Amino acid sequence: VKWMMYWIIFALFTTAETFTDIFLCWFPFYYELKIAFVAWLLSPYTKGSSLLYRKFVHPTLSSKEKEIDDCLVQAKDRSYDALVHFGKRGLNVAATAAVMAASKGQGALSERLRSFSMQDLSTIRGDSSSTVPPSVTVRTSSKQSQPKTSRSASEGTGSSGKC
Repeated sequence: VKWMMYWIIFALFTTAETFTDIFLCWFPFYYELKIAFVAWLLSPYTKGSSLLYRKFVHPTLSSKEKEIDDCLVQAKDRSYDALVHFGKRGLNVAATAAVMAASKGQGALSERLRSFSMQDLSTIRGDSSSTVPPSVTVRTSSKQSQPKTSRSASEGTGSSGKC
């Protein structure tokens, strides 16, 4: 209980000190007085923190207990609502990004697979018109079609010894 009183008073002192340092730092012996005040708060002989807590802080907290509890309940509700709101929003953004990436990736993947499979079907020797349905169009890039043509031409003539 003594340490609880000390830390509450010290937290209030630190909060007040943030603002008073701006205006009172020019006061002679200001920093020495602050050190003496903290020593007075901490000393078991003077019991400064428990004296200040019992005289000022506890009566104020007791009189405002209902208001503090209401504020805590409201803050808890608002924080839960905010967490749910931002969680849903974050999940929506992540889902949209995943769907966009999947659709773009799937399109590129299907184009590659389609071009490779059509290419493989078109290079089959023999009757290529019977293996490829008429509604499917074979799309190959010029880079891919030229080597295939030259290889198939060289294979047909038998000038190259490679299989």
